[in-house]
Amino acid sequence: MPSSLQIKNLQLYRKDALLLSLDEQIAGGEILTIMGPSGSGKSSLLNWLTGTLPHGFTATGEVWLNEQNVSDLPTHLRHIGVLYQDALLFSHLSVAGNIAFAMPKDNKQRNKGQRLEKIEHALEQVGLAGMSNRHPDNLSGGQQARVALLRTLLSEPKAILLDEPFSKLDTQLRAETQQLVFNQIRTRKLPAIMVTHDHSDAEAAEGKVINLGN
Repeated sequence: MPSSLQIKNLQLYRKDALLLSLDEQIAGGEILTIMGPSGSGKSSLLNWLTGTLPHGFTATGEVWLNEQNVSDLPTHLRHIGVLYQDALLFSHLSVAGNIAFAMPKDNKQRNKGQRLEKIEHALEQVGLAGMSNRHPDNLSGGQQARVALLRTLLSEPKAILLDEPFSKLDTQLRAETQQLVFNQIRTRKLPAIMVTHDHSDAEAAEGKVINLGN
């Protein structure tokens, strides 16, 4: 079954004021970009998708993931990964420890050796070979962004949300990281939604763009 993320008849309110209405379907490997000024509801949309809408906001509508209605599921059972503008790595864990932390624990036969092998292979794919024992605080911003991406991907999400993920990177690094992230999304055929202020992100995503607050 091809993967897809569907937003059905969303009406998102702040107190009693309608912030946004959305009805979209995103196929696996596609990236929907949401742009708009601060306060237009971009972050609230991501919160709604992950089931973490803050107090003061209400919504009607449904989230469907791979033809399953996940609207009433708790956050951890929705299998929606999020990549933020900060890498948010744990400084008490190594690079490998950070990635392993998010990997599914339910598979008992997946022993420690296999997990480490999988992590090493993933690090190699993003140009971080041999860095599994490094301390995350000793990595550059671009390297931290890649570790954060792997942590999200190896948690085996069924869809991925990007919350201004490149905003803290300089222009050169931004372009490289965009390419890396979007290639991984396409290769793994994950439906993705990106929230951004930056037109270069939207262009690199090569998908539909929705401007809120117009």
